[in-house]
Amino acid sequence: MTLAPRPEIRRPLTLRDVSEASGVSEMTVSRVLRSRGDVSETTRERVLLAARTLGYVPNKIAGALASQRVNLVAVIIPSLSNMVYPEVMTGISQVLEDTGLQPVFGVTHYLPEREESVLYEMLSWRPSGVILAGLEHTDAARQMLSNAGIPIVEAMDVDGVAVDSVVGISHRRAGLKMAEAILAAGYSRIGFLGTMMPYDHRARKRLEGLEEGLAQGGITLADREFYSGGSALLKGREMTQAILARSPDLDFLYYSNDMIGAGGLLYCLEAGIDVPGRVGLAGFNGVELLDGLPRRLATMDACRLEIGRTAAQIIAGVHPSGLIGGERIELSPTLELGDTIRR
Repeated sequence: MTLAPRPEIRRPLTLRDVSEASGVSEMTVSRVLRSRGDVSETTRERVLLAARTLGYVPNKIAGALASQRVNLVAVIIPSLSNMVYPEVMTGISQVLEDTGLQPVFGVTHYLPEREESVLYEMLSWRPSGVILAGLEHTDAARQMLSNAGIPIVEAMDVDGVAVDSVVGISHRRAGLKMAEAILAAGYSRIGFLGTMMPYDHRARKRLEGLEEGLAQGGITLADREFYSGGSALLKGREMTQAILARSPDLDFLYYSNDMIGAGGLLYCLEAGIDVPGRVGLAGFNGVELLDGLPRRLATMDACRLEIGRTAAQIIAGVHPSGLIGGERIELSPTLELGDTIRR
């Protein structure tokens, strides 16, 4: 675990800040943001631009609570269908259930603009904290997070600059570690298969780490197969068939996640391909689905439950180390070679 210095805490933005930035009265700003009253289109655009630039979010509970906060924690994730995030949410819920705080979940479908919209709506209810996946956001979303005046935890990834606290693993180092295992097993013709590209930044970083590790061994990535949709066993089968038909001399396939990796394993076994002798395979995440496969797919545990629990502890101020914000916590994933990498 590594910790970084806490950044300066900024106060929440107010109507006055938007008023000064747009050059109109606070009453006019209020009318624009609440869509009430007659305001010229020019003034409306000026106010909205100022609010967006500053990262201001209107307070929907203003005047309703003395604390101006509700006991909600905004949790924003890319997907509900991805098997990774339910375990993260479980860790969050386990911690918050005894704190009086209630998680409220929003889904972005890996779209930056969708994340910005979900974040805007959630912050308008003045939650007590925000947990969201990843470090990549639109400029407007980053401004909203920076000016929210509440604990923010960016989870899953530590490869980048955090707004406040960050809890996760280094996906670049995960890719590098996998490259070392692949080379140690004697494979030399490696292909990469990934879904949700280029929106899945964590998968992209694992790919970058993989390529860096292979380069250290004097090897370049031989082929890659991308798909912009989500993860599924069928998609893993189709992608594996496609890349092997195009590059039949590949001797190792590294998948961006376990779901498509499992599909790839099933395809290879049904096609009579010797795994791991002829072709080695590896996925990522260490999901329970792998327990039901004919062979154990090589993978890497992404510390999902621990990430969720630690993020929630920081938000609730109950972390055993006394962490309350502005922290960088890097966890170390475990490589499991399974039955699909030569020993």
